Amino acid sequence: MVRAPRLLLLLPVLCVSEISLEPCEVDDDDFRCFCNFTDPQPEWSSAFQCISAVEVEIHGGGRSLEQFLKGADTDPKEYADMVKALRLRRLTVASAQVPAVLVGAFLRALGYSRLKELTLQDLEVTGAAPPPPLETTGPALSTLILRNVSWATGGAWLTELHQWLKPGLKVLRIAQAHPLAFSCAQLRTFPALTTLDLSDNPRLGEHGLTAALCPHKFPALRALVLRNAGIETPNGVCLAMAVAGVQPQHLDLSRNSLRATAPGAPGCVWPSTLNSLNLSFAGLEQVPKGLPARLSVLDLRCNRLNREPRPEELPKVSNLTLDGNPFLDPEAPNYQEDPTKSGVVPACAHSALAVGMSGTFAVLQRVGGFV
Repeated sequence: MVRAPRLLLLLPVLCVSEISLEPCEVDDDDFRCFCNFTDPQPEWSSAFQCISAVEVEIHGGGRSLEQFLKGADTDPKEYADMVKALRLRRLTVASAQVPAVLVGAFLRALGYSRLKELTLQDLEVTGAAPPPPLETTGPALSTLILRNVSWATGGAWLTELHQWLKPGLKVLRIAQAHPLAFSCAQLRTFPALTTLDLSDNPRLGEHGLTAALCPHKFPALRALVLRNAGIETPNGVCLAMAVAGVQPQHLDLSRNSLRATAPGAPGCVWPSTLNSLNLSFAGLEQVPKGLPARLSVLDLRCNRLNREPRPEELPKVSNLTLDGNPFLDPEAPNYQEDPTKSGVVPACAHSALAVGMSGTFAVLQRVGGFV
């Protein structure tokens, strides 16, 4: 067995003589391949079935992948033609302990692929990071999704990961991060990033957001998504964006427990670019003060508003959504009369997106579990 294909198991490519039908399964169209290596002695050769798939998902069963280190120093040019021939566009690697050196070798190998979306989920990245590449040799991703990934290098992890990626990343989603305070001084600029999604980080809060939004590193940002991110006030997010110098068009603060801005809190000027604000599923009993003066879209669905907001309480808005508030449903529980009731319209309370997860995660689960 040559050394390169041992590493390419994670692509996955493994050229061996015996091929097992399990634990990998590919659909009838050779489009999607799913592998779950949970057996005590996994048949890694089964990954060969995924060689023609467009979407590949590999779960490592929580085990260490150190055995693949022996191929990490192989020059990827030796198998470049094989990688270029792959149809692979979306790849998920989940449930494993991965040496940081192997992560670097893995991304270097993917540099010859046509991969566009990479998801890393439930991983523990161990050991010291490899030396930074002299030139960017990794994949030209458009989307990078990280969920519940811990890094031995602490706050420097995004810097080390980013240095392997070719320019052009447009979407970055980071959930359940360990940690999320980046080393801003070393972090390179994301010149093409239009969407930054930090949902499902309930300990983030406004202070954490200020640390994560490294100033002037996201010049092209158009959408900032902060569902279930420990946000307390829209004003606090406004201040964090001002420090970072970001100018998004869309801001999503849904599924946070929002409250009114405290008296005496510093004021904030919202970005003039902001035209869409999502405050749904936020437990609001009244419209927060200090919102942008003008908006194209304001989403206040599924809150606890017991009366229709007065015009002076709202921005000048073209599209206002108030569905799912108690004042629109006479049969909804009266929160003020009975504190044991949620005050939320039943249709909202039973929504799959309202219980325990952000909309981002729920949608991705429905489309096939790539996060």
